[in-house]
Amino acid sequence: MTREDTVRLAREDFRKRRRSRWLRRLRPWLLLLVVLGVLATCCYAVFFSSWLAARQVRVAGLDGLSRSRVVATARVPLGTPLARVDLGAVRARVARIPSVRAVDVSRSWPHTVRIAVTERVPVAVIDRGHGLQALDRAGVTFGHFSHPPAGLPLVRSSSGARADALAEAGKVAASLPPEVLRRVDHVDVATVDRIELRLHDGRTVMWGSAAQSAAKAEVLDVLLRRRHVQLIDVSVPGRPTTR
Repeated sequence: MTREDTVRLAREDFRKRRRSRWLRRLRPWLLLLVVLGVLATCCYAVFFSSWLAARQVRVAGLDGLSRSRVVATARVPLGTPLARVDLGAVRARVARIPSVRAVDVSRSWPHTVRIAVTERVPVAVIDRGHGLQALDRAGVTFGHFSHPPAGLPLVRSSSGARADALAEAGKVAASLPPEVLRRVDHVDVATVDRIELRLHDGRTVMWGSAAQSAAKAEVLDVLLRRRHVQLIDVSVPGRPTTR
């Protein structure tokens, strides 16, 4: 091998080593560029493109409410990227429906907003100047009835009855066993601890608050067998009185 060949080979070897060092230094930057490119593509796909847009609404847990009302109230912005749909705003709008007790809103990839509704359960009906409405055990009124539905007692409240008194009346109505509920014409509410049952036969039961309702119902079942009694006080079930 001539000297020229040796020099040429040495130069080629030097260029290879220099290129190899340059590639080793460049490799992390190339990898970073690839990662950034993938992240940018994913970010665009999730937050800005129509590839993962909200296209449908699924509603679960309905009983008395209609799906159309929930969807119309929710106002889910279909066509918006699913990741950018404001679930809190959707939840707040659906929660404003009077008969909704609780609501959960979530994303179901790739194109669905799920709304899970828990409806209020009526335990009585009440008329506070707006027609007959349902009353739940929290004292919240909702819905409207043209006639009192079977199985739900009518609650009558004084004009000054507060929300906590209505809530207590709801708890009382929810706690009444069927054998007592069948006898009740309506429930009178004045305050939290002044709740009375008016029976179909004209007798009055002073119930008090919702505390110890199970014990009160047991005592009442015994006292109702006394036909001559017109007023029964079970507000303190351990010391009932009659007149």
